[in-house]
Amino acid sequence: MADTPTTLQPIDEDWTRALCIVAHPDDMEFGAAAAVARWTGQGKSVVYCMVTSGEAGIDGLAPDECRTVREAEQVASAEVVGVDVVEFLGLPDGVVEYGVPLRRTLAEVVRRHRPEIVVTGNFRDTWGGRNLNQADHIAVGRAVLDAVRDAGNRWVFDEQLAGDLEPWGGVREVWAFGSPESTHAVDTTATFDAGVESLKAHAAYIDGLGWENWDPREFLEGMARATGTRLGVPFAAPFEVFPMGWGE
Repeated sequence: MADTPTTLQPIDEDWTRALCIVAHPDDMEFGAAAAVARWTGQGKSVVYCMVTSGEAGIDGLAPDECRTVREAEQVASAEVVGVDVVEFLGLPDGVVEYGVPLRRTLAEVVRRHRPEIVVTGNFRDTWGGRNLNQADHIAVGRAVLDAVRDAGNRWVFDEQLAGDLEPWGGVREVWAFGSPESTHAVDTTATFDAGVESLKAHAAYIDGLGWENWDPREFLEGMARATGTRLGVPFAAPFEVFPMGWGE
């Protein structure tokens, strides 16, 4: 792993359309929702895409029941931060596999939404130190990077282009929030409370985790304060930035 820099650079906010692709409902809320609230408050368009419905995420609920609960919580959570489009791709929770089928699925999503920025979650092996990442996060993040490039190549998954869909090579950067190799960040001081409320909207999931005396605000504040210190503000969200242009 590269050495963690002591300071972070402000992330580029000169864009209008972002697409957030993550593995599960709640992934955005564990670190990036406050940033989304900032961007929607600036008038930017942000769309959420959940690869799974998180149906394997609550031990006490059968998957079919859990799916309904978690999708509803995610839609409500997104509304808190100004996102009114939430897609669920319906892949099986817990066993998402990196590979061509996933790349194909995500390339189609990118081609439909035509974003300038794509946001995903940390897909490094760990969250830093010994805290191992989850397999779905790793598979989805890796596939997002490849699918963004695939989306711009008319000869890759060209069956998608038989109708009105066109190649889309307009993604400038992919941002992975929460990465232990983050080099950039966005000031979330003014929208931190919205991020907390967005996470609280996942009440059934949080209760199902069984974390005694766990407090969403305290959890988010720990990361946001540490990141803010590196950016020079009270609260911030960290991102690893992957430029998509040739030679960058």
